[in-house]
Amino acid sequence: MSAPIPQNEKKRLKVLWQYEVLDTVPEEVFDDLTELAARICEAPIALISLVDEKRQWFKSKIGITVSETSRDRSFCAHAITQPDLFIVTDATQDERFARNPMVVSEPKIRFYAGAPLITPDGHALGTLCVIDKVPRELRLEQKQALRILARHVVSQLELRRRTKVLGDVRQENARAKDDLEKACAQLAAARRELAQRDAKPAAARRSEAKAKRK
Repeated sequence: MSAPIPQNEKKRLKVLWQYEVLDTVPEEVFDDLTELAARICEAPIALISLVDEKRQWFKSKIGITVSETSRDRSFCAHAITQPDLFIVTDATQDERFARNPMVVSEPKIRFYAGAPLITPDGHALGTLCVIDKVPRELRLEQKQALRILARHVVSQLELRRRTKVLGDVRQENARAKDDLEKACAQLAAARRELAQRDAKPAAARRSEAKAKRK
């Protein structure tokens, strides 16, 4: 059963694309957060999943080899519609997921817990999630840790975006400075050429006046 589409889907996708993180290379800071989530929640699989228009793409992953899956079979697509943790204790007993290909075949998901990655302006980009192959629950401290780690993922996405914006601004400033220097050089050359043109008639007049005195 496919997840419902968020009411703000168009804006959510626009914000997601503005982060320019989809299909980027692995980054240690995100891998560290994923590993920490897996260890704290005692789960064999952990993901930082970003939900695009038709797919969920994994910025970081532990315990699986695929880099993305279709959105219509995504647990995370359900999680981004929730304000807090989205937990499925036994997928085989949940009518939304019992016939999901990722439940009936590899990786044979039974347990799922996802914390939505909510931006400062309230858009859920994806999740930090943990997955197990046996039905189970999370302890209270594990749930809270997953929430905290998800906020750290968002903080790193924000830092990454702002760093890129700052880099773009610096490049634009450098280009503007270069253009200004070129314009100043052209103006100086034009002034020199004009001065040379003005100097020629004056010299000619002085030569004529000297000839007359003779």
